[in-house]
Amino acid sequence: MEAIVLRDVSRRFGQLTAVDHVSFHVDDGEIVGLLGHNGAGKTTLLRVINGLLEPHTGEVQVLGQDPVADGQSVRRATGVLTEYPALDEYLTTRENLEVYAAINGLDKQVAAVRIDGLLQRLGLWEKRDEPARGLSAGLKQRVAIARGLVHDPRILLLDEPTTNMDPVAARDVRDLVLESVRERGRTVLLSTHNLAEAEALCDRVAILRRGRLLMIGSPTDLRRQLGGIHGVRIKSTPGSAEIIVTVAGNGHDVHRVDDTTVQFTGQVTIPVLVKQLVLAGVEIHSVDPLEPTLEDLYVALHDDVLHGSAVEARR
Repeated sequence: MEAIVLRDVSRRFGQLTAVDHVSFHVDDGEIVGLLGHNGAGKTTLLRVINGLLEPHTGEVQVLGQDPVADGQSVRRATGVLTEYPALDEYLTTRENLEVYAAINGLDKQVAAVRIDGLLQRLGLWEKRDEPARGLSAGLKQRVAIARGLVHDPRILLLDEPTTNMDPVAARDVRDLVLESVRERGRTVLLSTHNLAEAEALCDRVAILRRGRLLMIGSPTDLRRQLGGIHGVRIKSTPGSAEIIVTVAGNGHDVHRVDDTTVQFTGQVTIPVLVKQLVLAGVEIHSVDPLEPTLEDLYVALHDDVLHGSAVEARR
């Protein structure tokens, strides 16, 4: 089942086209990442999906409903984390969650149990009675995430959910997102600049630039589009790294990892390289090809667009 469907969606602000004829879908129970520079259209797209902005062209459906015509129903089914937490600074952590639970029509007893669970799960229990204005930026972000989950939505729209968080808190949030999908059957649309986070969490990623969808697919499938091997790591005996660099370093981008290991990046013909080293008397213990990362794809794709290469979005 398709939880979110966009067909030829555009949104303009005056002369600026923020979203430019974008089409893709998100399946029920899927995590899809939106990747792109600032100004790529990610936040605008999330607002269109949630019915806060009306598209100028195209069609949007969320759980089979029109976010504009059925806005209240759609927003009850979605949990949203915006780019900025936007908490009521004079309410406590708990009160911020209680207000949002009431807005969504939750029974007080049900809300109380759910709020206590989220406060503990997100490390906010000790801050439950502290006014939001006294919280750090990272803690405010956690409160905003709890607020987006308090009404147990079917769909999560997350805009940079780990912004301002330390590594431990960011990991907890990523675990919570995965837990939400596995245990609660939620669907997630995640806007992020963190490519490692997208690769770890997402079933598919959509890469946007200046409002246009450049490409969409699983991280593995998209990485393969770079073609071939991105590099190789060769391990030999202690002290051999310098010999490897001397024998095969010319014409390659070479990095000494330690005194046993050398990494070659870029276009490397592995059999030719290994043969060259063996003939030079190097004892090779392991050869590990390095596949392109999502970051490599992202940079290459944007470079192609900047230099005028045509890239067609895959749907």
